Amino acid sequence: MVHIKVPKDRVGAIIGPKGRVKNLIEQKSASKLEIDSESGSVEITPGNDPVAGMRASETIRAIGRGFNPEKATQLLDDDMLMLDVIDLSDITKTQKELKRIKGRIIGKNGKTREITESLINVHISVYGKTVSVIGKPEQIQAIRTAIDMLVGGANHGTVYSYLEKKRQDLIQEEIESQPPDFEP
Repeated sequence: MVHIKVPKDRVGAIIGPKGRVKNLIEQKSASKLEIDSESGSVEITPGNDPVAGMRASETIRAIGRGFNPEKATQLLDDDMLMLDVIDLSDITKTQKELKRIKGRIIGKNGKTREITESLINVHISVYGKTVSVIGKPEQIQAIRTAIDMLVGGANHGTVYSYLEKKRQDLIQEEIESQPPDFEP
């Protein structure tokens, strides 16, 4: 059994309209969810597949960190996807500094986040004191570096250039990892 505490304002997203999101998570993971709306506590009882139970807890954590359920439930469908949560309070000392860093990561009207997501093909959520990413390990590593660059004050153009280069590297790695076509 796993217990996860989520912000109370995210409980409704975990349950979903008429319980659809909760039911979907339970169905795809063969787990049972007990949700306490008052405290924000979610209890996950895994079924016969412990890995599916872990995927359910990652999905709950993702929704709790601000992802919409449609994006978060992708964690249940692809074993290569993972959730990475970066706690910004570890690198900021004041509310003002936290707000500034979140603004740099999101960008004007969400432009920086949008460009970052599309270049590396990940989902990003900036919620509370955290930045969360859903992606494959190599994608998450690239995003962590980009966020470190932004936190360190790097120009957005420099970060975009880095991400474009990483995108090309990831595409090349994907091509090289494919088995060669066998022709008789």
